[in-house]
Amino acid sequence: MIAEEIKKIHSELPQGVELCAVSKFHPAEAVKEAYDAGQRIFGESRVQELLEKIKILPADIKWHFIGHLQTNKVRQLIGKTSLIESVDSLRLLELIDKESEKAGVVTRVLMQLHVAREETKFGFYPEELLEYFSARGFENLKATHLCGVMGMASNTDDMTRVREDFHTISDTHKRILEIAPDLQGFDTVSMGMSGDWPIAVEEGANLVRIGTAIFGIRNY
Repeated sequence: MIAEEIKKIHSELPQGVELCAVSKFHPAEAVKEAYDAGQRIFGESRVQELLEKIKILPADIKWHFIGHLQTNKVRQLIGKTSLIESVDSLRLLELIDKESEKAGVVTRVLMQLHVAREETKFGFYPEELLEYFSARGFENLKATHLCGVMGMASNTDDMTRVREDFHTISDTHKRILEIAPDLQGFDTVSMGMSGDWPIAVEEGANLVRIGTAIFGIRNY
């Protein structure tokens, strides 16, 4: 089933849109099945679970960290990911930069936007992020590469609202590039999950995070 779903989604994704298979809370065996079907990018949300999977799964997997990253876990994660998608505060960004410089690596990250109605979601409000780039705060980074933005739509059945949220994320990305056109490689817009990814792609996503449609309901 996993292999079939991977192939089905890859066949439906437009050219230039990448799939991050959200493997959090699923066993390594399930990840291996997706890997054997050709999937290489996987998303995890807990540092310890990610580190355990890295030990036993193929070395060429590109691991994306997609959950809320606690500052006390940053050091453990540095050098282990292809992309940290969920940078939701300047404090976290600065700590990632500091620890990356210490470790002698460059960490690739996405800035997480908060556009959803739920207060439980983390991230920068669009105005905060635009202010950061207007002030050219990114010029102080020494070992972090800002690769783009990430966000989630409101948890609702109202697809008009979902589309509006995705549009806001994509539009904020465009506005950042207008503010700082010299940003190199700031080209990723990560949004869209199992239930809404086609809308996300229509609104400008070039990286989608799909878990349930591939692996089934998660065992928490």
